Amino acid sequence: MVRSFSGRAVSGETLEHILASSRRAPAAGNTDGWDAVVLQGPEQTDPFWQATTTAEWRESSRRWPGLSRAPVVVCVFSHPGSYLDRYNEPDKRSSGLGHREGEGGGEELWPVPFWFVDAGFVALIMLLSATDAGLGACFLGNFRGEADLCDVLGVPPGRRYLGAVLIGEPGGEDPPSASLRRTRRPEEAVFHYGHW
Repeated sequence: MVRSFSGRAVSGETLEHILASSRRAPAAGNTDGWDAVVLQGPEQTDPFWQATTTAEWRESSRRWPGLSRAPVVVCVFSHPGSYLDRYNEPDKRSSGLGHREGEGGGEELWPVPFWFVDAGFVALIMLLSATDAGLGACFLGNFRGEADLCDVLGVPPGRRYLGAVLIGEPGGEDPPSASLRRTRRPEEAVFHYGHW
C-alpha cells in the first residue's frame, strides 16, 4: 500500500487498463452488482475528502498530505438489491437468499454478504493492476461519511459504499503504519491441512 502520491496525473490509457482489469473480478452468480465512481484531479477528489474525512483528522494525520495528492480516487459501491434479485432467479432460487414473495426477505438472510465480497475482489484487482502498471495504490475502507459521499456523488439509493482505491505515482514522505509493528502469524498457524 502506497499512502503518499506525487500528484502527477495517471495516463488515460493506464487508468482504462486498470479499470478494465477490475471487470474480470469474480462475481457470485455473475451478478455484476457493483459500480465505481472514478474521480480524477483535485477538483473531483476534494469532495471525496470533504465527505469521508474531518477537518480534525486532516489537521492531525501525518498521512493526509500524501494521500491528498492521489490523482485518482475510485469509489467502489456494491448493490445488495442486485444480489437479492439474482438469487431469486430460477437457477439460484433454491439457495433461499433471494426475495421471498409475501415473506419479505432480504439482506439479513445472507450468512455472507456476497455484494461486499465481490466489491472487495474488484478493489483488489485494481490494486494489483495499478502495481503491475508501475503505480502506487492503496485501499481506504468505509470509515465515515457514506451518506454524505453518496449525496455529493449522486449515487442512486440502494448502493453501499465499500471504500476507495487511490491510484497514482508514489511520491513524498510515506510514514509507515503503526500496524506494521504487528507481526503476521506463522504459516503453520494459518493453514490447516485435512482438519484444524
